[in-house]
Order: sequence, then C-alpha cells, then structure tokens
Amino acid sequence: QVQLVETGGGLVQAGGSLRLSCSASGQSVSRASMGWFRQAPGKEREFVAALFRTGYNPFYGDSVKGRFTISRDNAKNTLYLQMNSLKPEDTAVYYCAADLRLIYSDIRRHAAYDYWGQGTQVTVSS
Repeated sequence: QVQLVETGGGLVQAGGSLRLSCSASGQSVSRASMGWFRQAPGKEREFVAALFRTGYNPFYGDSVKGRFTISRDNAKNTLYLQMNSLKPEDTAVYYCAADLRLIYSDIRRHAAYDYWGQGTQVTVSS
C-alpha cells in the first residue's frame, strides 16, 4: 500500500507560480513511478507530468511543457510539481498518483496508476 497526500494548492493570479508537494508513505515508495494529473469540472482527468521509477527522464503533457517541472526527493519520499507562468486554463484539482508496477508505455494513462491522493485545488484567476 502507498499513501499519498498533496499540499500546496491555492489561488494565484495568471502568470504566477505555485509548487505542489506530494508526500508518500508505505511500502516500496522509493521504487514507485509517480506522476501528477489534473481534472477540471466537466472534463476528463488529464496527464500533467510523471517520473518513471528510475527517475531520470520526466514526461510532460503538451499543455504544461516548458512551464511545469516535476521533481522528486527520494530521501523525503516527496514528489513536487513546480508550476510557473500559470494560466486560467490550469485551474483544476491536481492529483498525485503512484504505481509500483507501471510499465513505460503506460506512464501517461491515469487508469494505470493504483494509488491516488485526495487532490488539491489550484485556481488561476485572470
């Protein structure tokens, strides 16, 4: 089992920045692939960013590439998402996800992740 808790959401003006954190606990957390997804009202859950369990190459969704940065501190069992140049269309609930057996080709698929946090709201005002 893996438990995930997100923090760091809030209200920010367009062009501003936020950093989300995801604290992970449980067995084999250090071997988990981890990622961020988001869901806006009335929309499907969208891939934002992820790190495969080897942690070397980040993956990003097209809408956030160049603005968001995913990173991981294994000593603290924490995943981060630095969000810069925020836009109103980034408004959503952001979820942290983890999986211990994720295969490389599934890294962008939300259905492939077994463990989820409760989500944190990010609101970007125009």
